[in-house]
Amino acid sequence: QVQVVESGGGSVQPGGSLRLSCAASGSIPIRYVMGWYRQAPGKERELVATNTLGAIQSRQNYGDPVRGRFTISRDNAKNTVYLQMNSLAPEDTGVYYCKLRNLDTRDDYWGQGTQVTVSS
Repeated sequence: QVQVVESGGGSVQPGGSLRLSCAASGSIPIRYVMGWYRQAPGKERELVATNTLGAIQSRQNYGDPVRGRFTISRDNAKNTVYLQMNSLAPEDTGVYYCKLRNLDTRDDYWGQGTQVTVSS
């Protein structure tokens, strides 16, 4: 079994920054992708960013609303991904979830989520 735990959420004013962390533990797959998704009240869960470890280098993918403002990074030794969020806006408010996907079995493991609130 795989456990995924997020941390680092909180409240911030518009234009501010936050850094989220997501640590995976347990039976970590050999090949996996980790990423962030978010869900605002009354809306569907949407992609924020993913990081896939390739044969030579990792590959990042971003949702359109956050591209250029958010950066995902990965520490393979710690099985951890980070999400640096800059220039935050009220529309970034929501619960941010971390997901680990086993690339061989397509099994998904979700964290419990961490709240991010952007308001003045």
